[in-house]
Amino acid sequence: MSAADAAQIRIPVDVAVGNDVLMVVTIRPASVDDADAVGVVHVRAWQSAYRGVMPDDYLDGLRAQDHATRWREHLVATQWEGHLLVVVDDQRIVGFACFGPKGGDDAAPHIGQLYAINLDPDVWGRGLGGALLTDATDRLTELGYVEAVLWVVPDNQRARRLYESAGWVDDELRRDDEVFGVVVPEMRYRRRLVDRADHATTELE
Repeated sequence: MSAADAAQIRIPVDVAVGNDVLMVVTIRPASVDDADAVGVVHVRAWQSAYRGVMPDDYLDGLRAQDHATRWREHLVATQWEGHLLVVVDDQRIVGFACFGPKGGDDAAPHIGQLYAINLDPDVWGRGLGGALLTDATDRLTELGYVEAVLWVVPDNQRARRLYESAGWVDDELRRDDEVFGVVVPEMRYRRRLVDRADHATTELE
């Protein structure tokens, strides 16, 4: 694990507890022991975010354990190049972000990718999505990527507003992708992580 991955970031959240005390959440790298909780968040987030976009039968049939198994396999795989962060609120995992090298036919060593970012619907609207996105983006930069891409379902307006507020832009690339057995339309967003001049200077050093 890199030093960047080992770092824990404590983020004050604007939720009052008692006499003006703010709750504090932590964003940290996931461990294998987190897989079950990540699976639960994954299912709850999808069932809320994609209702009306994906078939109800499919969403209602999602099982947290199935997703937990997939995440556990990733976390123990020595060849997996991805990174998984979790958001912990009051000792409960309420969100996660996964990122790493860009895949696909046009993969390039200087381009990273945000594979997924999901929050439990119980914590939507508290700023945790923005904090998690910022952390994941910063870590992609620390890993040496010059720019990054992500794919999002066009009808997921909540996610698109989040990405656009953080400087991600639609690069007009579209595709139909099979996601866990269901084909969905997707659009791609892109964000420059390092200024071109800075990148050129680094390459000359």
